[in-house]
Amino acid sequence: MAIDRLAAVLAKDIERIDGAGTSKRHERVVVDVVPATGAKGPRLLLEGAGLREFIRMNSNGYLGLALDGEVEAAEDEAVRRYGAGPGAVRFISGTWRPHAALERRLGDFHGRPAAMIFSSAYAAVMGSLPPLITEETAVISDELNHNCIINAMRLAHPAEKHIYRHLDMADLEVCLDKASAVCKRAVVVTDGVFSMRGDHGPLDEIVALAARFDDRFAENAIVVADDSHGVGALGPTGRGTEEVTGAKVDLLVATLGKAVGVNGGYVTGGGTVIDYLRETSPFYIYSNPITPGEAAAALVALDLIDGPRGRALLDHLRAIAARFRDGLLKLGLETIAGEHPIVPLLVRDTLRTKALVDGLFARGVIATAISYPVVPKGEDEIRFQIAADHTAGDIDEVLAHLAELRNRA
Repeated sequence: MAIDRLAAVLAKDIERIDGAGTSKRHERVVVDVVPATGAKGPRLLLEGAGLREFIRMNSNGYLGLALDGEVEAAEDEAVRRYGAGPGAVRFISGTWRPHAALERRLGDFHGRPAAMIFSSAYAAVMGSLPPLITEETAVISDELNHNCIINAMRLAHPAEKHIYRHLDMADLEVCLDKASAVCKRAVVVTDGVFSMRGDHGPLDEIVALAARFDDRFAENAIVVADDSHGVGALGPTGRGTEEVTGAKVDLLVATLGKAVGVNGGYVTGGGTVIDYLRETSPFYIYSNPITPGEAAAALVALDLIDGPRGRALLDHLRAIAARFRDGLLKLGLETIAGEHPIVPLLVRDTLRTKALVDGLFARGVIATAISYPVVPKGEDEIRFQIAADHTAGDIDEVLAHLAELRNRA
């Protein structure tokens, strides 16, 4: 059956996206990784670039564990033992020993009774929020929350949606007050670390506010945090935003695909809530889990993070991120203060942002331009992401390129 008329409509949309400069379909293809040597961290070889080596400054792999020999060996061994894939969704035949062991380890790591894994953190948010939201529930969300939270709210159809100004606790209090007059349940949801800026939510204040209003909701006011960028990258032991704020939310979502270096997402919380989600979340029930090999690799990665090597990696990560952030400021460039390895360079102009990213690429540096509509107009940035396998030499090299490009701008 021909789809020529539909294709013509879709082609116009693609043309519009291309004209706005927001296309995301043109992806670079990595063909090999050159191991770290001496003062140089790992380098990438790209399709079409020959033997040219590139510094990667846009990876979520904050601890460099995807290339760790122990993590790779664990996955290899599990693949040989269990096979390359899970075979089915879990309630049919897809649960393997590494899945169950990983869930127990995640609960222990975060000090919770239970945890469950999903195919991704996006699926974990989409699969966890809607089952907890009824037609008598108010959802209250930070205005800069990730796209997965926004789409989960759309999928859920709550009684009320409230969006509070970014990190504005007074505005959150107003939202809770309004919702308490109408709704039986409130779900306050926030990113732990905000992925475009590298700042983090004041979970201690959010939890305290929810507790103040809890008695005004027949079915509680609960706090849900997606700390995918925080876990393994923030805090002395890598426990993320909860660790740096001294708070514990009711339901914590995070990923295995960033600092842990593998793949998949998870949610951890009380036993009753997790059991309920296992019974009601379609993203869990009807979707294959991560592979047994990925689960085994994640187990080893968590043990590394939770031991002396992990502490050393986190110490180096904080130091190297501070070196880059301080270097930007010394060049007279604008960034956002913080300890997280997301270090945005605020350019505030779409064309100049693209020109800087293109200039860096020509000099062997891969970085990502973030422009409207991903960020508000006038907040265009280059989102640099520092990793523990970057060296001081890598950081200084990128800063030198930025100094040259700044002087030419």
